[in-house]
Amino acid sequence: MFTKEYLHEIFKYEDGNLYWKIDVAKNVKAGSICKYIDSRGYKKVKINRKSYAQSRVVFMMHYGFLPKEIDHINCIRTDNRIENLRPASTIENGQNKKIQKNNKSGFKNVHWCKTHKKWVVTIKVNKKTISIGNFKDVELADLVAQEARNKYHKSFANHG
Repeated sequence: MFTKEYLHEIFKYEDGNLYWKIDVAKNVKAGSICKYIDSRGYKKVKINRKSYAQSRVVFMMHYGFLPKEIDHINCIRTDNRIENLRPASTIENGQNKKIQKNNKSGFKNVHWCKTHKKWVVTIKVNKKTISIGNFKDVELADLVAQEARNKYHKSFANHG
């Protein structure tokens, strides 16, 4: 691993971006921005031949420790401004997700129940799925889902 001091020796942080302070290769000179983005959309950087998420490097440079996971508050994987990064558990990080692409209702935590012919609101709390209720109106179901996310997910609640 690396220390906060070591990272400050080799990187300059500015507005969520990392810049090399040293020459690291023929095509990577001091002053150049670290701009590699992996296939999942995260900015990465190699330190001593090992790849690291830039969000972890930025967090370590500012706070001197690494939490288990780091959450991008605004869900933009390339936004490594320190004010957009926070420590999170795996569960908290999952709570702060955008609506899934395969969602059919158009609302997070809301799905149609064919049997009851109503919109159902469910939410995960402590790895368990909780049924919040059934509703005739999808907009009401969405409002209830938002309230449930606020109640159970608190600052990690993401509504869309």
